[in-house]
Amino acid sequence: MATTARKKAAPKQLTTAQRLDSIIKSARKIMRKDKGLNGDLDRLPMLTWIMFLKFLDDMERIEEGRAELAGKDYRSIIEAPYRWRDWAADADGITGPDLLSFLVSEMTERPDGTRGPGLFTYLRGLRGDNGRRERRDVIATVFQGFANRMESGYLLRDVVNLIDGIHFDSSEEVHTLGRLYETLLREMRDAAGDSGEFYTPRPVVRFMVEVTDPKLGETILDPACGTGGFLTEAFLHLERQANTVEKRRILQEDSFFGGEAKSLPFLLSQLNLLLHGLHAPRIDPGNALRFRLAEIGEDQRVNVILTNPPFGGEEEAGILNNFPEDRRTAETALLFLQLIMRRLKRAGRGRAAVVVPHGTLFGDGISARIKADLLEKFNLHTVVRLREGVFAPYTDIPANLIFFDTTGPTKDIWYYEMPLPEGRKKYSKTAPMAYDEFADCLAWWKNREPNECAWKVSAAELIQRDEQDRVVACNLDIKNPHSGEVADHRAPAEIVDAIITQEQRILGIMDEIKAVLAERV
Repeated sequence: MATTARKKAAPKQLTTAQRLDSIIKSARKIMRKDKGLNGDLDRLPMLTWIMFLKFLDDMERIEEGRAELAGKDYRSIIEAPYRWRDWAADADGITGPDLLSFLVSEMTERPDGTRGPGLFTYLRGLRGDNGRRERRDVIATVFQGFANRMESGYLLRDVVNLIDGIHFDSSEEVHTLGRLYETLLREMRDAAGDSGEFYTPRPVVRFMVEVTDPKLGETILDPACGTGGFLTEAFLHLERQANTVEKRRILQEDSFFGGEAKSLPFLLSQLNLLLHGLHAPRIDPGNALRFRLAEIGEDQRVNVILTNPPFGGEEEAGILNNFPEDRRTAETALLFLQLIMRRLKRAGRGRAAVVVPHGTLFGDGISARIKADLLEKFNLHTVVRLREGVFAPYTDIPANLIFFDTTGPTKDIWYYEMPLPEGRKKYSKTAPMAYDEFADCLAWWKNREPNECAWKVSAAELIQRDEQDRVVACNLDIKNPHSGEVADHRAPAEIVDAIITQEQRILGIMDEIKAVLAERV
């Protein structure tokens, strides 16, 4: 009986995305075995610095090749034996306790057999020279506040070997990894709890960039940039406009500025921006509020500010002293709002898009004075009201997007209340907001008319003053007149007192019912 030989199926070729996703998942699986790492808040920063160094070495190889073709000498930013190729590229190279010692010791035996500073000590000591200041200083700052948490040098070697399989000199792999990295950042946000402040949902970021519409040649700032979401989206927005060599230079060198005081998001933002194509991110590692407000001049001002500043925090006295005495407040969001107003260019149309918590709109006292400054010195043209849960899981506090420019003072404010999708009561981590939900708002933005979601308010009616012409109130919490809800104009303390009174009445009634039931037993 004749038989037909069955051909062995060829192994399925993985796509770039599948291969990179497999590398990342395998690396994270290995890191779960290490006793020094306690969850994604430990694992993802470790993975980031490893990828960061591999990325730098691949970029160095590209620049070395260009210099060789041009017949020029090239000095590496990171020198031997500290380059990735020197200690990481050999799968059978330094491992175990020797690898950990090479990373973290002040002085150690290096892979080339000589003694010298450990890798992190060397990287922290980098200083720029000969026009290469930015990249070297960035590396030094990234590793300044960083400590290795892995206890097993053998597991670390396994992770390094996996990351060595990523080719950062391939544009396809970099773009794909950029998308995967954003997924890691979202997961980190979900694991971060109260630390999730450094991740803003991408649909919100994309909408704010879209309507602010930065142009090539303008300067863009995020003074509290977290993981770099606003700067990344703005870079992608401007990249489409950079179609010549000179425009590419402007895009890379003269367009983007950020600030991030916390070491972890500073590291995350560096790799995020690098993966999306910004070659030398200019992120200030200090507190953006550390400068005296009155001393910020025109040379420190920018065309566009896009940001979600931290709120609910409290700054030290030295920081508060940088602000006018009658504008000092414990609410960090209000301090940043003053900074943003100060750093917008006056000439032309400086403009800002800022995420603010709900309390900023109705707050009185110092908050009212700051908001009055905003209305009287700037054009607060739009407030987009977001629904509860947009920033889940780390806060359910409703947020607002405020948009203002330097063409002020404010005459009218347009409000747009984002509706919830049909059948939804709120957003959550598992059911987040989608960018498509902004479609109606984007269409309205260019052709504004009142509708069930949009209404206009005269700014002149919003500021209240006493007999000495001092601002006593400035309530921007204007309810949607089309919602059918009755606006509550009571002060927050009055509302709380009313709720307590109502609860006490309910408890009293429940006590009466309990007594009646007891009599029947």
